[in-house]
Amino acid sequence: MTKIDDILDATGLLCPLPVLKARKRLKSMGAGQVLRVLADDPAAIVDVPHFCMEAGHELLTQGEDGPAQFYVIRKGS
Repeated sequence: MTKIDDILDATGLLCPLPVLKARKRLKSMGAGQVLRVLADDPAAIVDVPHFCMEAGHELLTQGEDGPAQFYVIRKGS
């Protein structure tokens, strides 16, 4: 099981806020640390993986957590 270093609850926020808040939170974290993001914006399903690829972060897993989606992201270097 992956150790989660921080959790961002972005439920209730619409595009692009979940990605912008994840970017800000990841900036304050060290390389290799893991952030779990919760979002219920339908666009996050596309936006979060795209953000990770563009920014050099690793999307470890994603799925559904009740009415929200979750994304587990390892910060790149």
